[in-house]
Order: sequence, then structure tokens, then C-alpha cells
Amino acid sequence: MALQLPVPPPAPEVYHLAEPRIRRCTFRRLISVESTERIYDVECLYPERRVPIPLGDLESALPICNACTAAHIFRPDED
Repeated sequence: MALQLPVPPPAPEVYHLAEPRIRRCTFRRLISVESTERIYDVECLYPERRVPIPLGDLESALPICNACTAAHIFRPDED
């Protein structure tokens, strides 16, 4: 008797998924880094606005900014 091979589910279509993006915040500052590509350093000015907290580039700042729980600092169209 022959056994039926399992059929793997089709792979999700990746091109339909939006890339994760950083939420728009009123306290974030983007600094353009001189390069041949578009690269930015990200700094957070919350809560004092005097001393910025460096968060690294956009890719490394993405999970930090998106995990922020201070809801009042995000722009109204993001909440």
C-alpha cells in the first residue's frame, strides 16, 4: 500500500506584506549620515528635549520606538 506524502502549505506571499515602519513621534530626531545610501541615525529627545538619547540607525531604533508606551508622544494620525 502506498502512503500519501504530506503536502506542505503554500508559502505566504511576502510582497503583499508592508514593511515594518517606525511610528511617527514628536520627540524623535533623524540625522542624515553622509553616505552613498540613505542612512539615518535616530535620537530620542523624550522626556527632557535637552539631552538626546542615541538609538542607532533606523533598523535598530524600530523595535525601541515601536515598544514605547508613552502614547501621548505619537502624532495623532498614528494612534
